[in-house]
Amino acid sequence: MAAFTFSLCFLLSFTFLFVLVHPSSSSSASPYLYPSTFSMNYNKMLTSFKIFIYPTTQRITFYSPSASNFYDSVLNSAFIAQEPEEAHLFFVVFSPEVSTRSQARLVRELRTKYPYWNRTLGADHFFISPEGIDFSSDRNALELKKNSVQISVFPTVSGYLKWDGKTEEELVEELRLDSEFVVETEPLDQLGRVKTSKFCLFFYEAESTADLTEAMAAGCVPVVIVDRPVQDFPLMDVLRWSEMALLIGNRRGGQGLKTVLGGVPEDRYERMRELCVAAAHHMVWNAEPQAYDAFHMVIYQLWMRRHTIRYTRREEF
Repeated sequence: MAAFTFSLCFLLSFTFLFVLVHPSSSSSASPYLYPSTFSMNYNKMLTSFKIFIYPTTQRITFYSPSASNFYDSVLNSAFIAQEPEEAHLFFVVFSPEVSTRSQARLVRELRTKYPYWNRTLGADHFFISPEGIDFSSDRNALELKKNSVQISVFPTVSGYLKWDGKTEEELVEELRLDSEFVVETEPLDQLGRVKTSKFCLFFYEAESTADLTEAMAAGCVPVVIVDRPVQDFPLMDVLRWSEMALLIGNRRGGQGLKTVLGGVPEDRYERMRELCVAAAHHMVWNAEPQAYDAFHMVIYQLWMRRHTIRYTRREEF
């Protein structure tokens, strides 16, 4: 049984814009999968959810800005339980450069010193690890990897992707020659034309930061160039990603890309744009957390997992 993985931030490489002026419209569309229950559950979370953080003497450093933001924010939040008996979930803290052997040793110490890990074999525990946990035959590392909730970053790509067909560079060069595409290398928030663009195109790879959020907030529908299904969009169990973004294979080439985008009906596009604008603030990280921002949405996903407790026998791994 695989551990749950939550995504902290968007890491899509901004590559180019498809420029086409869009008309204005209302913002009545809901970006949520279950609109009627989201607000109720969110408010319950604010008043009820408690997290116990295991004390550590190590200096904790996260190199991902979003991971660091989350850690600092949760330490200073009202979600912290002073007594472990009050907690719904337990936060296992370690720096990302810690080896698998050290992670296993940490879990071994927790299960020896505290009673909470053994109650569920770590299923009501969570940790931050942008890279994930390497395989190990050690029981403690296995339970951490298989049972506990991993907070990660987007996209969670392991190894290397092999493109069948056009390379990214070839596709970009093809689009440079088309007057309907504009290729840019500047940060998206410095580009005024994004607000007059209909689609913003991204490659699915971890090389930049919050461009996708900027595009959505500006009403530019994201088109992700990827040749396989994507199962790790942030807030996938909260937001209607299938109605907010288009996934298009790289092998289609520039002409195939234009055909797909040109075939999107105007009413569908308008709904996608409205949903993007409505959802964008959920992916914004603030120095001081604000209601419904990225910090609170990660906490919300943890809150919704508080009753998902799994007892896993070792032989099942």
